[in-house]
Amino acid sequence: MTWIVTPELFDSPDAAMLRRDYYDEVASRYWQRPATAEEIDEGLTDDGADRLVPPTGQFVVGRYEGRAASCAGFLVTDADAGTAELTRVYVRPGFRGTGGGGQLLAAVEDAARAFGIRLLRLDTRNDLVEARGLYAKHGYREVPAFHHRNQFAEHWFAKEL
Repeated sequence: MTWIVTPELFDSPDAAMLRRDYYDEVASRYWQRPATAEEIDEGLTDDGADRLVPPTGQFVVGRYEGRAASCAGFLVTDADAGTAELTRVYVRPGFRGTGGGGQLLAAVEDAARAFGIRLLRLDTRNDLVEARGLYAKHGYREVPAFHHRNQFAEHWFAKEL
């Protein structure tokens, strides 16, 4: 069984579907109930995904046996300092445990290096336990808060590339 992770426009049909699934899962977990279609639509409206294109960022889609199953991206936050933020990391539940998360992170890290990025940072929440485990497993270390613009952030991670 094989994973292939490649850059893709954030609004391609597969990428848009994965971004929607990502938002559905994180919102549903946060609210502790299924998110409605309207809430998902609202969350995706003006969410900044349009910056996940060069030169401000990159978006990747992972396919397992040809099926769109994961996504992630990064946004350049300080080009001069070589810093970017990892964002929208998602592996569909049915594909978790197959190595796709590691492949996804490796692809984003390679893309970020090509942009001259030397430090990837991210923030996440307490309830996203699987994500925190994935980051720690792949060399991200928990760091002090580096910004406060995300009201939902409870943990901050960084990795030198």
